[in-house]
Amino acid sequence: MHFSIPETESRAADGANAAYVAYNIHVNGVLHCQVRYSQLLGLHEQLRKEYGANVVPAFPPKKIFTLTPLEVEQRREQLEKYMQAVRQDPLLGGSEIFNSFLRKAQQETQQIPTEEVQLEVLLSNGQTVKVNLLTSDQTEDVLEAVASKLDLPEDLIGYFHLFLVREAKDGAFSFIRKLQEFELPYVSVTSLRNPEYKILLRKSYWDSAYDDDVMEQRVGLNLLYAQTVADIERGWILANKEQHRQLKSLQEKVSKKEFIRLAQTLKYYGYLKFDPCVTDFPEKGCHVIVGAGNSELNFQVKLPSDQIKEGSFKVTRMRCWRVTSSVPVHNGTSGPAGSKSEVKLELAFEYLMSKDRLQWVTITSPQAIMLSICLQSMVDELMVKKSGGSIRKMFRRRANGALQRSDSQQAVKSPPLLDSPDSSRDSLTKVASKLSSVSLRAISHSSSATDIGANDFHGNYAFEGIGDEDL
Repeated sequence: MHFSIPETESRAADGANAAYVAYNIHVNGVLHCQVRYSQLLGLHEQLRKEYGANVVPAFPPKKIFTLTPLEVEQRREQLEKYMQAVRQDPLLGGSEIFNSFLRKAQQETQQIPTEEVQLEVLLSNGQTVKVNLLTSDQTEDVLEAVASKLDLPEDLIGYFHLFLVREAKDGAFSFIRKLQEFELPYVSVTSLRNPEYKILLRKSYWDSAYDDDVMEQRVGLNLLYAQTVADIERGWILANKEQHRQLKSLQEKVSKKEFIRLAQTLKYYGYLKFDPCVTDFPEKGCHVIVGAGNSELNFQVKLPSDQIKEGSFKVTRMRCWRVTSSVPVHNGTSGPAGSKSEVKLELAFEYLMSKDRLQWVTITSPQAIMLSICLQSMVDELMVKKSGGSIRKMFRRRANGALQRSDSQQAVKSPPLLDSPDSSRDSLTKVASKLSSVSLRAISHSSSATDIGANDFHGNYAFEGIGDEDL
C-alpha cells in the first residue's frame, strides 16, 4: 500500500474550537481520510504504549504558536514519513491499533454514520450477492458475510478476496485495487459517488495448483467455474476453435471440473488483464496490454511501426520495483479534499535481462498500483511455497475469531532491505547471486508535495540471478 499526505487544508473554527489544519491521508493516490495533528498524535501515543518507544518511529513535535505556511509544509512532510514508516513496519502496520484508526478516520471523513445497510457484491458472471451489514464493517467482515451468504466453507475464504472495480458499459471490469484491512468497503464504494464502481469477489491466488483445494467444495467449484467462463468470454483466456468447441460441449454437459481442467491448459489461464497503457520497452511510447499471472508480467506491445510483439518478464528476475505518482500543484497549494486532479501513475521494475545487464522498464498506467499489488502478491505466494507452506498460511485469525490475511512482511522475518535499487551501486556479482531469503520488504519516501509515494521501492527477495546454466 502506498501512503502519502500530498495536501493539507485549512479548516474554519468550529464553535469554541480554533481554526486548524487538516491533513489529507491518501492511500494508493486516493483520499482515504482527513485528520488533525492531534488525532495522529493520539495514534502515536497508543502505539508507543503498546509497542514501546524504541519500536515506534519519531513523531513531529508539538508547537506552541500557530504554524507558519512553511512550518505546515514541514509538518506535512514529517507526518507523511511517519505514516509510511508505521505502515512499512510489519508489527505496527499490521496492528489493530493502526488499522482501526484508519477505518474510524475514513468513516468520520465521509460522514457516514454507523447503521445497517445492504451491500451488493458482484460475482464474475455478473450475478450479485446482497449482504446485510453495518457501514462500519471492515473488509474481512464483509468477505465473511459474502462467504456465509454463498455457503462457502470457512476453510476456503482465504482463497478469495474483494476487489474494487470499475464496470464499463460493455460489462468489462477495470481492477482498481484489493480492498484492505484498514478500510470499510461500504464507505469506500459509496464515497466515490459513481455507480460504475463496484465490489467484486474473485479468487486471490495465482498458482493454479490451488484450484484443487477450491474444487473440492461445491460452492468453491461454482465460483471458480463462473470466473473461468467469464475470463474466456472477455478474451482474457485464449482458445482456438477446437478448444472453444470442447469448452462449449463441457458447458452443455455441466462438466465444471473438466471445463476448468481444460481451461488450465490454455494460454493466460489465471491471468489478470489490465487496460491498454504505455511502456518504454522496447522503446518509448509503445502501447501495451499487460497481463499478470504465472509469476510474470506479460506484454503485448504495439510498436510505433504498428508491429505487435509479445514477451514476458518473470517476477523472479525483477530485482526491485517502484511506484511513482504525481499530482499537479496550483499556485503552490493543492486542491480541496476530494477534488479531482490528474494523477500520473507509473510502475517501473529493474529487470535482469542477462547475466550482467539490468534494465529499468516503465509502465505508465492508472492501474500502476494494482500492478504493484499483483507483483507483491505473486512474490508472497512464491515465498510461502518456497518455505514449504501453503496458501492457508497466508492468512491468520484475529483474537475475535475473524479472518485476517498476513502479507509477506508478517508471515516471515525479513532480511535487511537491499541497500539500493540502483544497479550502479551494487556489484553485478552480488546481483547475480541467488537470494534464498523468503520475504519481500518495501520502503517508501516522498520528497515533495507533488509526489505521492515517490521512490517507493520494493526490494524483491524472490529475485534470482542468472547463472551460466541459464544462458
